[in-house]
This record gives sequence, C-alpha cells and structure tokens, in this order.
Amino acid sequence: QVQLVESGGGLALAGGSLRLSCAASGSGFSITVMGWYRQAPGKQRELVAVITGGGSTVYADSVKGRFMISRDNAKNTVNLQMNSLKPEDTAVYYCNVWVVVTTTPAEYSYWGQGTQVTVSS
Repeated sequence: QVQLVESGGGLALAGGSLRLSCAASGSGFSITVMGWYRQAPGKQRELVAVITGGGSTVYADSVKGRFMISRDNAKNTVNLQMNSLKPEDTAVYYCNVWVVVTTTPAEYSYWGQGTQVTVSS
C-alpha cells in the first residue's frame, strides 16, 4: 500500500508563486512516474506535469515555462514549483504516482487527497 501526503497550495495573487510537495510512503514497491494533475470546478481532471524516474518531463501547454516539476528519488517526493500564476490556474491539485510492486509485474496508480490552489486577480 502506498500513502501520499501533499503539502503546499493555498492562496496567491496573480503573478505570484506557490510550491506543492507530495511524499510517498510505504514498502514493497518502486515508483516509476510521478506527477501532478488538477481539476477546476465543472471541468475534468487534467494533466499538469509528470516526471519519470530518469528525470524526463511532460508539461501541459498551459503551464510550460511557468511551472517546474522535480523529484527526489531517494525520498520518494515530487514537487511542483508554480510561478507566474494566473487565475485560470485555480483548481484542486492532485499528486499521482505509478508504482511497480516488488514481487509482481503489476503496476498501480495512486492519488493524493488533493490540495486547493486559488489564484486571485
């Protein structure tokens, strides 16, 4: 079983910055992809950014150049530095990880509880 604990988020002014962090804990697995998704009211959950164990990244076009995802493989943490925030970035942000169970070839996805990010103009 994997537990995800998110921190960060909150309220920011447009043009400001926030940092989200997510820590994965548990045993018997290795983490492959880590990422952040978001869901605004009335909209579907969408990808913000993901990062592989090797450090390859994918960003949504809407956040390229403003957000940066990073991870610490030793600590099983993933961070999202959000700069130049816009009101349209307002959403609940969810941490997501894919893990491979040590004793099987199965891969599973886990979600954090979500953290609110609100950007005011």
